[in-house]
Amino acid sequence: MEFLSEYGLFLAKTLTFVFAILFVAGGLATLAQRQQKTRDLSLEVTPLNKRYEDFRHSLEQEVLDPATLKKQRKAEKKAEKARQKQGGAEGVTEKHIYVIDFDGDIRASDVDSLRETITCVLTLAKASDEVVVRLESPGGMVHAYGLAASQLARIKEHNIPLTVCVDKVAASGGYLMACIADRIIAAPFAIIGSIGVVAQLPNFNRLLKKHDIDYEVLTAGEYKRTLTVFGENTDQGRQKFLQDLEETHVLFKEWVHKFRAQVDIDEVSKGEIWYGTRAVDMKLIDSISTSDDYLLQASQTARVFQVRCTRKQNIAEKLGLSVATMLDSGVSKFQRLWATRSA
Repeated sequence: MEFLSEYGLFLAKTLTFVFAILFVAGGLATLAQRQQKTRDLSLEVTPLNKRYEDFRHSLEQEVLDPATLKKQRKAEKKAEKARQKQGGAEGVTEKHIYVIDFDGDIRASDVDSLRETITCVLTLAKASDEVVVRLESPGGMVHAYGLAASQLARIKEHNIPLTVCVDKVAASGGYLMACIADRIIAAPFAIIGSIGVVAQLPNFNRLLKKHDIDYEVLTAGEYKRTLTVFGENTDQGRQKFLQDLEETHVLFKEWVHKFRAQVDIDEVSKGEIWYGTRAVDMKLIDSISTSDDYLLQASQTARVFQVRCTRKQNIAEKLGLSVATMLDSGVSKFQRLWATRSA
């Protein structure tokens, strides 16, 4: 028992130290965010057609004999001239596909880049074009992923076709985003679903009492604080906390049903996950494919561009965000591992 007591004290000290670091990191991050508003965005545009063409040319150079290679190049030039002539013809519109990557952590930190990138794309994209979002996320904070989902909804509001590709995981908040798409494509073993809400936290109140340490929680408002880490939690607080979770779950289900009315929302909203091949049967996604194959095929009939807006990080941002990023990375890895084991 003495060992457990000492271990509990050590854990409490460790958590206090971690919270202090996060507090400082949060302050630096807030300062950095204020400073970054005055800096210009950096827009990165990568023509994927050119990349695919370079891959093919490099392979042909090694595989084909000189005569065949010369004939191939001549045919390509002829086809390119015909394409340019057609593109310049009146009434002919060339389709553009804009590819946006979203790699989500527990705080949906990539949402700032996402919102700027979408704004950039919307200045040029037309209804005849398409936006493809390569989405990877095990979920996280409700408000953060709610904002990320709202950014994708902007694309739909402009009547631009939206496709979401999931190669690894789009669960919980990740699926909150994905369900907005006109079409969801996932790899065979991509993790899909987890339409549920979870919250968990330790409580050290009994340990503090054992060592005659008081912890006061003062609030103005009956439900300003329901559950705490160090205070004494009550049944009333737990009930209110569960009520809030249920309300969030209801909103989650309503959101999914709004964009994917074809799913049996009661059947898929129990917090379960499905792999891609099963998610098709549950109508959570539309087809099975990797994003690589989808974009490679699309490049045959459209011009494909990978687009991303970024801001250069200053010293305050790097110091303020590095600790939180490491913690988020660890939590995200644990979530992915847990989702896989739960399956």
